[in-house]
Amino acid sequence: MHFAFSDQQTEFRDVVRQLLARECTTDHLRAAFEHPAARTPRWDTLARMGVVGLSVPESLGGLGLGMVDLVPLLEEAGRVALPEPLLETAALVAPLLVELSGPAPSQEWLEAIAAGRVAGAVGSVAARHPSPVAGADGADLLVLATGGTGPGADTEVHVVEASAVTVRSVSSLDPTRRLGIPHWAPTAQTRVLSGAGARAALRRNEARAAVATAAELLGLTERMITMSAAYAKERRQFGQPIGGFQAVKHLLAGCQVRLEFARPVVYAAAWALDQAEPAWWRAASSAKASASDAATEAARVSLQVHGAIGYTWECDLHLFLKRSWALAEAWGSAVDHRARVLDSLLDEA
Repeated sequence: MHFAFSDQQTEFRDVVRQLLARECTTDHLRAAFEHPAARTPRWDTLARMGVVGLSVPESLGGLGLGMVDLVPLLEEAGRVALPEPLLETAALVAPLLVELSGPAPSQEWLEAIAAGRVAGAVGSVAARHPSPVAGADGADLLVLATGGTGPGADTEVHVVEASAVTVRSVSSLDPTRRLGIPHWAPTAQTRVLSGAGARAALRRNEARAAVATAAELLGLTERMITMSAAYAKERRQFGQPIGGFQAVKHLLAGCQVRLEFARPVVYAAAWALDQAEPAWWRAASSAKASASDAATEAARVSLQVHGAIGYTWECDLHLFLKRSWALAEAWGSAVDHRARVLDSLLDEA
């Protein structure tokens, strides 16, 4: 298969890159670390450009596009470690609501997302050991699953307004992700899906989450490599820049190779999801495993190139290290997804 982004997709990506380079600098990131916020003027600008409502149907104020169109924009969001919950809102909440586009409340929420008035979060709520939900702290709308996703589980999907949920904030390595544990009482009024339909919707959501997270990891990986290469040209030892040492060159080149191998895997997974290919689940897991491996390696090498200063507050690198470490484990680690790929292959054997 020959795959390439269209001119329109490339131009849209470039416009978003220019905006984020100007509006999401490391100074903005430091401010977000100290005062995290779900929505900012930057969020409103992204909404007016159509980025936030990219997955929302045109009839409801969005662009009506798919994962292939969203992935390059998420890659740009990763490049700057965007503090706003673009991934959670545009890649997860909006597509789930589109599947429920029949009920009027879902359409109203989709219109609000496209207009930039709403930031959302998606997660599962377990009675005994609840897991933190990224973006829940500060979200306007939450899509929450109960009952598990295994075969035969009594699964339900609920759409809940923030005013009906108590969210306990959870400390995070990357405070801009705003983790929280939701507490609320499920009702028949909040339930929008149950049974097999709910399990199928959540499975598709997990695949979208894996691919969207992988896309952000691509941008993070490229940013860390670029920062490390620039630092290696400036940092001098034994009378010359450390970038001139063969060992440093090989380390950074190895990271670049991992990135170039991961990128087409992520793009192919986005295409598989949009086209509902038979192996879309496997493609999503392959994308997340490849991107997580690339980002983890880039983070390790970047910290090695910078030395201990790379993790200090004064050095910008730590802003991207923390996001990459967090996302590498989010929605399944590389180990988890490789195991899923192996299981799917064995099932077909």
